[in-house]
Amino acid sequence: MFPSLFRKVKGLHYERERLDTPDGDFLDLDWVQAGNNRLVIGLHGLEGSADRSYIRGMMRHFHRNKWDCMGLNFRSCSGEMNRKLRVYHSGETGDIGWVIDQILERDQYKEIVLVGFSMGANVALKYVGELGAKIPKAIRCVVAISAPCDLASCSTELNKEGVNRIYLKRFMHYLNEKLAHKLEHFPGEISLPQDRMPKDFAEFDNWFTAPMHGFEDAEDYWARASSLPFLPNIHVPSLIINARNDTFLGEECYPYEIADKHPLISLEVPRFGGHVGFAQFGTKGVYWSEQRALNFVSEKLYH
Repeated sequence: MFPSLFRKVKGLHYERERLDTPDGDFLDLDWVQAGNNRLVIGLHGLEGSADRSYIRGMMRHFHRNKWDCMGLNFRSCSGEMNRKLRVYHSGETGDIGWVIDQILERDQYKEIVLVGFSMGANVALKYVGELGAKIPKAIRCVVAISAPCDLASCSTELNKEGVNRIYLKRFMHYLNEKLAHKLEHFPGEISLPQDRMPKDFAEFDNWFTAPMHGFEDAEDYWARASSLPFLPNIHVPSLIINARNDTFLGEECYPYEIADKHPLISLEVPRFGGHVGFAQFGTKGVYWSEQRALNFVSEKLYH
């Protein structure tokens, strides 16, 4: 909880770029550029944004080591509601793929690294797993931090009594705010079966996420949006960091067997770190996950 509540990341100034998507929506990109020919793309977690301290901390650390940086704000997450009825979901890879294609067309970066957190980690892993050997040559590495590789097990964990209920209540507050906005601006296009707002992920995903994004129901969405089935098809060096004491993640989110057999997947399970935490002190504001991410990328690309 400490980084989420108290961490302030200074010394980083974003320049925002808005891209209009082919379907009439938009995506906001937050850039930190200095003319480098290598780029790290940060993908935030559920109901986060590129302005969250975990994204800003990672961007700052890479930028100080001569990387350009870009934080992608998923639809509805940049501080301005998106135009379309649909928003984003935990397995949405179309938007990140389209953004990367736009960047590659500019012919500015020879090396691109994806660093995802929580939901963004699942998106990053699923994206590279879907593409397999067809992944663009410029994409060189993936770092996935607190990756919910199996969404169904995460939903189960967050419904358990204890500290997770605090997080669940917070998530549902923000998700239902967006749902209320969509109900107001798209009357008649969303059905709430019990004439009330969802109380947990199962209801939210059954009533909104699944029908809005072409899934049969929440279970179908969780199964098809999880990155776990796509991990064996990954063709770039990928680091998954899931803390043992991460209360969000079910056992299925620790793919030991896949990592043991896959030459390009490294799974690290530190004893502590929580969910997107990994705080450390006395290192000039640099967290352990940021050091590990940069070291992994440097090891794979330059040694």
